[in-house]
Amino acid sequence: MERQKKITADGSHTLIEPGLDVTYHSVYGALQESRHVYIQSGLHYLLSKSNPASVNILEVGFGTGLNALLSFLDTKQKNLNVYYHALEPFPLTEAEWMGLNYCALLNWPGSEAVFNEMHRSYCDTALTLSPSFSLYRDLSKLQEFRSPRSFNLLYYDAFAPAVQPELWTREVFEKLFGYLEPGGVLVTYCSKGAVRRAMSEAGFIVGKISGAAGKREMIRAVKR
Repeated sequence: MERQKKITADGSHTLIEPGLDVTYHSVYGALQESRHVYIQSGLHYLLSKSNPASVNILEVGFGTGLNALLSFLDTKQKNLNVYYHALEPFPLTEAEWMGLNYCALLNWPGSEAVFNEMHRSYCDTALTLSPSFSLYRDLSKLQEFRSPRSFNLLYYDAFAPAVQPELWTREVFEKLFGYLEPGGVLVTYCSKGAVRRAMSEAGFIVGKISGAAGKREMIRAVKR
């Protein structure tokens, strides 16, 4: 069954997962949520703290590709090399991602070609989207994920704990903790107490910060 599109409060699309009655992005605004949670609270925060020459990003839940697209566009004119590793064991069909309106709303020249390439490409090596941005799309489930790389930034965008409780456990966050560089940052829209405790038990310094529109809080966690 095809995922259904829904217009969110800022005019951008989200998708509804059939059978689960859950959306990929906030109904209060898909674009504003991704910008606030992952770009501003994650990427910009990391760059403000360390000013690195390169950043390795791991995304759990590639989904619509919105977080990856915004990361590409945000770093396009920065002197920054980005390696972006995205996990998505259940990718969208071409009919699903071709109908999303992010590129039309963002109005960046060339963004549509980049977005299409992001979705079409599953390969054994990273896809070079620009001289400074490489994307590796991975069909692995998180439990099966292995990488020789470590990461500076982790976008945790799995479905909520009520839908995928197995992805919000101490064991999962211990695994992710091991892949983060010291000082590495994890950001997620979720702020549930059980999730914060699981992260703390895994070794993270966990903070609650202001959430995106429609959500009072979110989590930003840092590796000790």
